[in-house]
Amino acid sequence: MTEHLVFLDRSTLQATLRRPSFDHTYTEHATTSIDQTVVRLRDATIALTNKAPLRAEALAQLPALKLIAVAATGYDIVDVAACRERGIAVCNIRNYAVHTVPEHVFAMLLSLRRNLFAYRVDVERGRWQQSEQFCFFDHPIGDLHGSTMGIVGGGALGQGTAALARAFGMRVLFAEITPGAAGRADRTPLDLVLADSDVISLHCPLTPATRGLIGPAQLRQMKRNAILINTSRGGLVDELALATALTEGWIAGAGFDVLTSEPPTQGNPLLDLRLPNFILTPHVAWASKDAMQGLADQLIDNVELFVKGTPRNLVT
Repeated sequence: MTEHLVFLDRSTLQATLRRPSFDHTYTEHATTSIDQTVVRLRDATIALTNKAPLRAEALAQLPALKLIAVAATGYDIVDVAACRERGIAVCNIRNYAVHTVPEHVFAMLLSLRRNLFAYRVDVERGRWQQSEQFCFFDHPIGDLHGSTMGIVGGGALGQGTAALARAFGMRVLFAEITPGAAGRADRTPLDLVLADSDVISLHCPLTPATRGLIGPAQLRQMKRNAILINTSRGGLVDELALATALTEGWIAGAGFDVLTSEPPTQGNPLLDLRLPNFILTPHVAWASKDAMQGLADQLIDNVELFVKGTPRNLVT
């Protein structure tokens, strides 16, 4: 049997994509809008997508579809319940960004903790030349060694971040966010993690249970010298509350690689911040050259294994 593969948003993956070993046809589109989805997948048996959504209304019009291979770890762009009802398998990518995401976390964290951006701006403005001594101390600098990192999400990315934290001499706490599961020995209740940590790093999926996980109350629980890092999903954090927390000094800083809506064409309160204690990058923590190629290879591996009858990384 010939499988018909369609990649809805190939431009989101800057890597070499090998062709599957089985008999197939292949079509790719740079991007796909919601109103183009059904037409482009009309004859597809396998859909590849990174961020092009596949909702129940579209899935109902695609009787030939057997597999949705998501080119990412997060799969909230797919209506999993609708797929389950229609017998459509969904698989995702796992453990491909175990180095690049933690490294991005610490790139932002070190920049914020040592106030690198504030010092760079001062040097560019001539502040060093005006100093009466060999250096100046206009902005506080903090060490990571001896501080506490709270991690929300105990998967591969959370564990990778924890490994780097320990290498810096940090104490690591993993937060428990599942009701009724607080008895696990390797978990600490979220409220205690928020109150005790100098850094909070988010590495959990976006689900109904985690949407808005960090809001005004949680930001108020954090230390005033704490830093919040989010390289996971934008919807985990109340962005308006975060903007307020940064401008009013509830916390010391934040580094974000994600926003609730991407690209943020309708604006976002975090885009308006011009603060030395806030870093915003455009969802690129995952995107090192090596990580993207690993993702591309795993994507085709997932498809080949499904067709072979030995699927892996299934989410439904």
